[in-house]
Amino acid sequence: MLSSCFLIQCAGLIVLTLHGVSAGAAPSAAKSLVWGPGLEANIVLPARFFFIQAVDASGRNFTSSPGAKPFDVRIYSPTEQYSRIWIQVLDRRDGSFLVRYRMYASYTDLHIQVLLKDKHVAKSPYVLKGHVYHEGCDCPEPSGALWEKHMHCPSSFAQIQRDLSLFPRVDPERNAHEIPQRFGRRQSLCHYTIKNNQVYIKTHGEHVGFRIFMDAFLLSLTRKVKLPDVEFFVNLGDWPLEKRRPNEKLHPIFSWCGSEDTRDIVMPTYDLTESVLETMGRVSLDMMSVQGNTGPAWEEKNATAFWRGRDSRKERLELVKLARANPTLMDAAFTNFFFFKHDESLYGPLVKHVSFFDFFKYKYQINIDGTVAAYRLPYLLAGNSVVLKQDSIYYEHFYSDLLPWTHYIPIKADLSDLLEKIRWARDHDDEANKIALAGQEFARTQLMGDNIFCYYFKLFQEYAKLQVSEPQIREGMELVEQPKDDLFTCHCHRTKVKDEL
Repeated sequence: MLSSCFLIQCAGLIVLTLHGVSAGAAPSAAKSLVWGPGLEANIVLPARFFFIQAVDASGRNFTSSPGAKPFDVRIYSPTEQYSRIWIQVLDRRDGSFLVRYRMYASYTDLHIQVLLKDKHVAKSPYVLKGHVYHEGCDCPEPSGALWEKHMHCPSSFAQIQRDLSLFPRVDPERNAHEIPQRFGRRQSLCHYTIKNNQVYIKTHGEHVGFRIFMDAFLLSLTRKVKLPDVEFFVNLGDWPLEKRRPNEKLHPIFSWCGSEDTRDIVMPTYDLTESVLETMGRVSLDMMSVQGNTGPAWEEKNATAFWRGRDSRKERLELVKLARANPTLMDAAFTNFFFFKHDESLYGPLVKHVSFFDFFKYKYQINIDGTVAAYRLPYLLAGNSVVLKQDSIYYEHFYSDLLPWTHYIPIKADLSDLLEKIRWARDHDDEANKIALAGQEFARTQLMGDNIFCYYFKLFQEYAKLQVSEPQIREGMELVEQPKDDLFTCHCHRTKVKDEL
């Protein structure tokens, strides 16, 4: 379970107390390491985070948990009588800890203390000088270049460059007329214009409920940085839409999933996007919570391949069939029937849902497409089990950076070599463990919230450069308003400076 606290205390002090140190070698307060974006005031995220690496007195890193909750983390602002911050310390069980905290108000000169038996760890206390804004604070950095520098964003993303290479020029005027005519009746679309860092929208189609994910992220991003004026269309469905060949007249469509036979511009999935926004909020499954719930150590895991899900693809039927014929190699079953209800008698009965964190009791995780790409892959990679990933025509925004046999074990689309690959993993335990750790490291560095914000910003920035005319607030568009927080309002110092000028 997650170790957590939620306190409002006088004197502006929030304390999360974690007691006890394992027998034998103990962590050293002076030698242990602390680092991460949550120690920088200018990196504004829904849930800020940083890391602790336990190191012993001789300078050796711990590679397994040093014991039951050895570190205390305290966060407070000396300028505030009351602080409202939720802190969680997640033991990654590899000698390191992920500390995350969500601020429900903005503060000045935030102090972060990391303690080991009342001794300051590394360079603690860490002082985030100046204004430290919470997620709901509307205080965008006017300079996109400065914001990218603060966020330590990569200079480029290969998938963005690949997607946009098909669109040497973007005509907002033409797209505003042609895309709704071509897709608007049969598909569900959002037509967005961002003008002066305000978000405007017009929807097309009947099923537009998923706009909530895109609306929320755009509002969050515009609270943090001034976006270029840009006009674009977002596909709210599962399947990518633009199926024309590159030498034909393509329309730029932003989608959460891409495929080898379509030309859509890919964004991080709505699932991953929501998990970033709602970390320590409405969702419990996110890229950080997984890191604190990766199950037993590798050598203690069940040497069986595991899968649970619904019947959204024929290969999943085949998977369950294979598992029944090979119960010593695989445990695969359906938790819901929807697409192939007439086959339920053949592939049922249904089994109860399993907590995602319990997946990691098993060494081998099978990743099979659903209606499109299986959006659970980021979370599977973040665990410490090895992923057996089906070859697929579908991809998410990060797939092109994954390497088979480095980050995952590839299996054929028809699953014809799945049993062979499971046997290989069993016979090559050290190699399989290395692949699991490499996949985990990829997820920890490339799929965290800061990287997702960078990806979106870079996508809008590069797309805006291709526009040949000024984006417009079109007829029928409505303003997507920032949510109001009357209880914990923030006073943006940038607005104050602008007003004074």
